[in-house]
Amino acid sequence: MNSPVADPVDGSAIDAVIERCLQGDQLAWSAIVQQHRRKVFNLAYKFVGRYDEAEDLTQDIFIKIFKALHTFDRRANFQTWLISVSRNLCIDHYRSVRKERATIARDVDASELTPASRERGPYSQLEQTDLKDMIRRAMAALPETLSTAVTLRDLQEFSYQEIADHLHLPEGTVKSRINRGRIELARQIRKIQESAPAARLLAKPTRGGTA
Repeated sequence: MNSPVADPVDGSAIDAVIERCLQGDQLAWSAIVQQHRRKVFNLAYKFVGRYDEAEDLTQDIFIKIFKALHTFDRRANFQTWLISVSRNLCIDHYRSVRKERATIARDVDASELTPASRERGPYSQLEQTDLKDMIRRAMAALPETLSTAVTLRDLQEFSYQEIADHLHLPEGTVKSRINRGRIELARQIRKIQESAPAARLLAKPTRGGTA
């Protein structure tokens, strides 16, 4: 039985294949991914240097390429366009990760995710409650794969191997998700801090009584 889409996709057929992709034809899109995936993966690997991270980045790149498919100029070479878009996305990813890794230690400390000590005064308890609420809101904004990894590691204190066994993933993938989850958590916390006055986040009651 012949495949409904030629493999690999040649230049003369690419317009028709793209049109089928835009109409929701999964087989057509799979043919494009199959033909270009290795090139995109190799490009991603040059930027991240780790197999598991390159796999994740490759998947993200193809999702964004699919969303941008309608912007492709049919007069241009499709592979040149695809690699150009992929390279730009890799550069954006590299810059974002480098910037976030440089500031993550300042923005969020994993030790702050652990439960509060029992020996805390009323003001410290209030501050801890507000902090935990802010972290809870930030965690809710994370993709489920990242929030699960961070929760298992930083809240439930599972080892990397235990998390890998629990999620049925390689340990390297688990570490990558935890790292990316912490980076995204720091970003979400900054958004919350910027959207509300610091006094409201960590307000302390006055000694004169309640309002």
